[in-house]
This record gives sequence, C-alpha cells and structure tokens, in this order.
Amino acid sequence: MIDALQIDRLTKTFGNQRTPALDVAELRVEPGEMVALIGASGSGKSTLLRCIGGLALADRGSIRVAGRLVQSSGRAGPGVRQTRAGIGMVFQQFNLVSRLSVQTNVLLGALSRLPVWRTTMGWFPATERARADAALARVGIGGLGLQRASTLSGGQQQRAAIARTLVQGAQLILADEPIASLDPESCRRVMETLQELNRADGITVVVTLHQVDIAIRYCRRIVALRAGRVVFDGPPDALTDTLLAEIYGASPVTECTPLPVAVFA
Repeated sequence: MIDALQIDRLTKTFGNQRTPALDVAELRVEPGEMVALIGASGSGKSTLLRCIGGLALADRGSIRVAGRLVQSSGRAGPGVRQTRAGIGMVFQQFNLVSRLSVQTNVLLGALSRLPVWRTTMGWFPATERARADAALARVGIGGLGLQRASTLSGGQQQRAAIARTLVQGAQLILADEPIASLDPESCRRVMETLQELNRADGITVVVTLHQVDIAIRYCRRIVALRAGRVVFDGPPDALTDTLLAEIYGASPVTECTPLPVAVFA
C-alpha cells in the first residue's frame, strides 16, 4: 500500500539561522489516518504543513503524497500542480474571499479541473454548483451558500473552507491550527467535521493543534515536534506528563478556550 504521506531527511532553515527550523528524518502517514501534529509555538508545525502542501520548499530531503513527488532537494517535483490538486489546505484564518458568496468560495476548490476562462468569469457548471451545495450541506451550513462569506461566523467560515476541500476532491487534508481562534462550540463542530470526513470518506487528515486534550480526543495518532524534530510519534495514551514536559518545556495548552473539557465528550 502506498503511503498517503512520505517524508525523508527533510530539513529547512530560515535566513542565517544555524539550527534548522525543520529536521525530520522520517515520517509516514498511511491512507485514512487522522494525525495530530502538536508542539510549542515555533516547533515547526506550520512550516512542516506548508512544505507538505508545496507552499514552501525545504533545503533538503523529499516529500511524497500518495506516491507522487511534491518536492526533493529544494525543488518542486514534476507535475506538482496536479499533485497539489489532491491536497486540501485549511488555514487558521480561513482564507475565504469575504466579498464573494460562500458557494463561490467553495467552488474555488474546482479550479484545477476547470478552464481558466470559466472560473475568471464565474461561470461554473451546474454540476459543480450542485457539488458545492452538497459539500456545504455535508459540513452543516447548507443554507448559507448565497450569503457573502464575510457574514459567516468564524466557525462557519472554517467549515466552508473544509467544504472547499471536498469540492477539490482532496484525499489529504492539511489543517493548520483550524480551531485556534474559535469558541468551544465552533471548535467541536470543526473537529467533528474533520473526524467525520476521515471516518466516512477515508480522507487522510493531518491537523496541527495547540490544544493537547483536543488532539487526544479526536486523533488516534499524535506526532510531536520540538525544535523542528519529531520527539514523539504514537497513540494518545502513550503521552505521559513527562513526555509532555519534554515536548513543551512547560504546561501544554489543554483547552480551546476557558471552558471545561467535558463539553467535547
């Protein structure tokens, strides 16, 4: 079986830094896994996700997604645009065009398979619009497609961003701190949406999180970074207080906002 994600000897250094921001010897993710990437701020989580998504080039090493080369030795792989079409990105700040409708934002996930002239004019086929509406319904905001994106709450915007990856047809979703700025109820809905897509559709999900308890609750595998290196890779129940102290160097964040963890039960 081909790995959903394969990373080998990956290093990334910024500017004149002596210590690499990333130094990942090896990381494998199997198809259908939901993996939480945790670690303190500056540990390299977001940089790693950007490299996997082809948004940043590493200095050395290679990344493959579903067997296709994303990058190697600081260069993009052949056919990387087609490879990236199978990778859905969900960002902390939603990355929606606020003046466009929610449906149009979701339809942007279809750009890789539609002629440029159609998308420039906003002429999306009826089949794609139906696909966008179905994706919005799937993430629980089916009645909001014609509203401007700016009218949605933060949690709704994040679910619209997830719907865009469905229209894209992504088989790997990279979610970079998708609940960092959300209230507890929105946190729950976003994480349950990602979990449902993982379980029902078999979509591989790699999500960076600051909240350790959320990572433990929703993901069966935890990968922890410290100073750009993998210092833990295993099941949630193997995360001890000693390991967490090593990962964070202090008490980790354990809540989405000041609300009891029981709301996620």
